[in-house]
Amino acid sequence: MTAALSLELIQRLPKTELHCHLDGSLRLATVLELARAQGVALPTFDAGELRGLLVAGETVASLEDYLRAFSITLSVLQREDALERCAYELAEDAWAEGVRYLEVRYSPLLHVQQGLAPTAVIDAVLRGLAAARRTYGIRTGLILSAIRTLGPEAALQIAQMCVAYKHRGVVALDLAGAEDGFPAKRYREAYALVAENNLNCTAHAGESYGAASIHQAIHLCGARRIGHGTRLVEDADLLDFVTDQRIPLEVCPTSNVQTRVAPSWRVHPLEFYLDYGVCVTINTDNRLMSETTASKELWGCVEAFGWGRERLEQVVMNGFEAAFLPWREKQELMRAVRREMQGI
Repeated sequence: MTAALSLELIQRLPKTELHCHLDGSLRLATVLELARAQGVALPTFDAGELRGLLVAGETVASLEDYLRAFSITLSVLQREDALERCAYELAEDAWAEGVRYLEVRYSPLLHVQQGLAPTAVIDAVLRGLAAARRTYGIRTGLILSAIRTLGPEAALQIAQMCVAYKHRGVVALDLAGAEDGFPAKRYREAYALVAENNLNCTAHAGESYGAASIHQAIHLCGARRIGHGTRLVEDADLLDFVTDQRIPLEVCPTSNVQTRVAPSWRVHPLEFYLDYGVCVTINTDNRLMSETTASKELWGCVEAFGWGRERLEQVVMNGFEAAFLPWREKQELMRAVRREMQGI
């Protein structure tokens, strides 16, 4: 079934990227250039050694271990020009492999170590994304992430920023970071604020903690999508609810295997979810740390599960269906995508 498909063909297909962290998706060369320009003391300036510190491999023992590499990338993302550049480069890289709609997420509060105001952080990233759209035509949306370990008050601050930038490029609130010990219910006030202002919301859940995390994200916070959702399979009743309500999962296979959430590609529950009727989308999570692209993630699914063209296109269209876009704009984009795919 995989003979007619190839990574090259998948790179040509129009697709989405809905779960992509800015601070986990820098180019390695850019990290080095920014560090030198800013006088940041990296652990090493040898490209090979730095790659070994940033790219997750067999040494990663858990999600928390995986997240340690972000201290390096965040160290060079404390200036407006760096944020603008990296946002532009991420959109440029996505466009080059066929991504037509990209949602970038990050927490502005992690980029204020040198005195930047959180609004300046948001403005810089929006400038980079806007420049990429002018150059390439790629559509983008910005998701602001509340970090569990920073606490509910910081999450509410992020939610307030989401509301302030509702019509300026921010499309949703997210909740990220270590799940264990930081249940979603602690951040209900932040989610209530975005809901009251008719904004979308998603949440990392069911990644390093069980299905109860997903339950809280949906029923206590009102999440409209779930980041990862790998452990949804542990609660059959919740699985039915997610399926029936068409709540999309933002699945990131390589990342899930690297963080030991899934033992391997072949036993990842995403194929079961698709067979069951769940709206599964495939994403990168962190392009640098997972050394991947949206196309590589889809190709990995083709190889692991024997997908044919029909299944591949179904998952691609799931991404457009799940996008945090206005309905009319989404319908227009989906029609254009279908026409484009017919010609490939």
